[in-house]
Amino acid sequence: MSEAVTGWDCHAHVFGPYDRYPLAPNPSHTPPEAIQAQYLALLQRLGLSHGVLVHPSAYADDHSLLFDALATQPRLRGVIVARPGQFASFDSLRAMGVRGARFSHRSGGNFAGSASFDHLLQRAPALADAGLHAELWTDCRALPDIAADLRRLPFPTVIDHMGGFDWRAGVDEPGFRTLLSLLEDGTVWVKLCAYRNLFDAPSPEAGRPFHQKMLDSNPAQLVWGSDWPHLRVDPEPDANELLEHLKAWTGNEALIRQILVDNPMRLYF
Repeated sequence: MSEAVTGWDCHAHVFGPYDRYPLAPNPSHTPPEAIQAQYLALLQRLGLSHGVLVHPSAYADDHSLLFDALATQPRLRGVIVARPGQFASFDSLRAMGVRGARFSHRSGGNFAGSASFDHLLQRAPALADAGLHAELWTDCRALPDIAADLRRLPFPTVIDHMGGFDWRAGVDEPGFRTLLSLLEDGTVWVKLCAYRNLFDAPSPEAGRPFHQKMLDSNPAQLVWGSDWPHLRVDPEPDANELLEHLKAWTGNEALIRQILVDNPMRLYF
């Protein structure tokens, strides 16, 4: 990456145009188009130079949109979904801009089109050999049962959406404490994206104590994600406000740069 790095958005999705990149048959949801040009404009508005696109479950096994985006935009990186029967080899993916594979292990069940935690365990050696990491969409209720398995993986796992913490249960809830332990010992990275955990909270400030606990545990393995285009959320949040929450909650300019620039450069470059 030759251009100056001003910051990374480490979690976003693109959809369409649907006349060129149609969704898989019978997707679990049908999002409106959110095309690459719109995402690049968002990065510019946020003052960020680089982004990470996560393959959406609504595209099932068809990664053509993701791969085409990576081929045309060297400032983007990608995360695939490695379901059974896909990707007999991961060896060529890193050269294409792919850095990880996403799996799901949610207490409420996984979406159609996702890859399970069992799939992660099965494919872990091949991912490690290809220089890729795992990304995991999970929640704190599910984490204690898989913590030992995560510690045995041959690479770090990136936890989406701050582990789906429960703001009502507080920072001493056992599942959240498990997440902090995994972060502290370097087993996991965490994407600081709190808003999906705060829909029924009286204020976004309910997320601040969870953010602070993560800063206290291991700031060297924290990154930020906008989660654009904010699927199945009404009203849709403003990504700039989400970024401002990150900055306000972090407070320290050096830590903000670490989260937005230095850490993602290590993880995704």
